Amino acid sequence: MRVLIGGGSGFVGRELTRLLRDKGHEVTVISRQPGPGKITWGELESGGLPPCEGAVNLAGENLMNPLRWWNESYKKDLFSSRIDTTKTLAQAIAASPSPPHSWVLVSGVACYKPSLEAQYTEDSEWTPFDLLSQLVKEWEAAACLPENVAKITKQVVIRPGAVLGRDGGAMKQMLLPFWLGLGGTLGSGSQPFPWIHVSDLAGIISRALEPPADPPADPPSPVPQVFNGVAPALNTNYEFTKELGRILRRPTVFPVPGFVMNALMGSERAVVLTQGQKVTPKRTLESGFQYKYPDLTSALKEIVGS
Repeated sequence: MRVLIGGGSGFVGRELTRLLRDKGHEVTVISRQPGPGKITWGELESGGLPPCEGAVNLAGENLMNPLRWWNESYKKDLFSSRIDTTKTLAQAIAASPSPPHSWVLVSGVACYKPSLEAQYTEDSEWTPFDLLSQLVKEWEAAACLPENVAKITKQVVIRPGAVLGRDGGAMKQMLLPFWLGLGGTLGSGSQPFPWIHVSDLAGIISRALEPPADPPADPPSPVPQVFNGVAPALNTNYEFTKELGRILRRPTVFPVPGFVMNALMGSERAVVLTQGQKVTPKRTLESGFQYKYPDLTSALKEIVGS
């Protein structure tokens, strides 16, 4: 199978590329820079979709980029880097004489309203309530294919929580303070912390790329199938903090108050860490996906090498 990955050189993209190549698939990355095994976004727009059986978009400016101050310019980049690349790929798929059988967008759980009580599955209805949920709405809308193409190409949306792994994502910034014994809960610590290990997220994406059964049981749906890309364990920020401290054998006695997070990161961005949602992977589990790291202990031990 030939797979095209937008944003394939990022943290999740590298893991997905490794997994697909290990399975014998051919991967082409869409990147801002040309190079072997790559095409640029400009080449995709001018030359159209290269022959492929599956396409994925992972592109987008890092929400937690510590080098970017939270301002209008950064917010604009967060939107355009996701929505414009998704539109470009969706348009290239729609215009292709032989579109791929699978088109996967990886968005996020920010569409679900933070709550200590509510529990969300893929069937939960939602409407935008803040900046990041508005981003998810516009992002997912940009991926929708015209009806005639949706009859041929399966559309999938995967909504991950915080993606944990050795060489990127949330862990990269967290490990240093924890190693120094300065780790602690964020805000109250009681907020839900939806998470997934990067290799499980790559596994869910890889599964979504697989061709439908031949002949397919049902024609592709005109609306995307949604899968929550989160581990089945429901954890709080406090539980995550204590477990990471335990595995690293470091104290976790320095809580970071919510107002400090808001000042450092901007309140619209800090909400991702100081508030959270109980998200369950109902449809992901029903699909038969087997998690390698279903709980925090196994995931964190793999990441920090204990």
